[in-house]
Amino acid sequence: MIRLHHVPLGRSFRVMWLMEELGLEYEVAYYSIRDGSMRSPDFLALSPAGRVPALDYHGETMVESGAILQILCERHPEPRLQPAPGEDGRARYLETLAYSETIGCLVENLNLNRVFLRNPEDASPVVIKLLTARLRGALRGAEALLSGDYVLPSGFSAADIMLSYGFELARYYVRMEEFPTLMDYWERLKARPAYIAAKARDGEQDLYDRDFYPLPGEET
Repeated sequence: MIRLHHVPLGRSFRVMWLMEELGLEYEVAYYSIRDGSMRSPDFLALSPAGRVPALDYHGETMVESGAILQILCERHPEPRLQPAPGEDGRARYLETLAYSETIGCLVENLNLNRVFLRNPEDASPVVIKLLTARLRGALRGAEALLSGDYVLPSGFSAADIMLSYGFELARYYVRMEEFPTLMDYWERLKARPAYIAAKARDGEQDLYDRDFYPLPGEET
């Protein structure tokens, strides 16, 4: 039995997408950041930090999306979505897994400032502008990670899942049209049958209440 503990549009989407790529059968337990369900004793017993993903995998519980992707790729080596130690592309693969969280941390800080503050007026316009500028810089850096159509010259891998998930959230703060190389790459990934299948199971997000958050002073 495999059960994914999931928040729509959360980091757990990475795991959902990978499991679709691997052809695994799994159940989904849905949570919301806003309703307190992730602070329940039952959920904290699975994920002590109260975060998704948590994955029940045949009696074993795993947390942290990057680690889960690596473990699942090791346990399900076909299709080959992760270079083995010593293989070409292994260093770039691991670098991309870590770099993906650089984007994720910047988005998380923007979420705290722009979405979760009870009084939006408490947010610092200077901090928001700095975080947004750093997010743009991180997205420019992501372009440099690409080798042709994907991160690895050998083709699609779990590194593409890790990296492109950040675009799902960055688009609320940065006009992704500024990065045509990333947009082409992202559109290529979104056309994959496994991505489409994962999106169909993702659920309705309740994090963002608008399609885009302009910088302070630029609201229309």
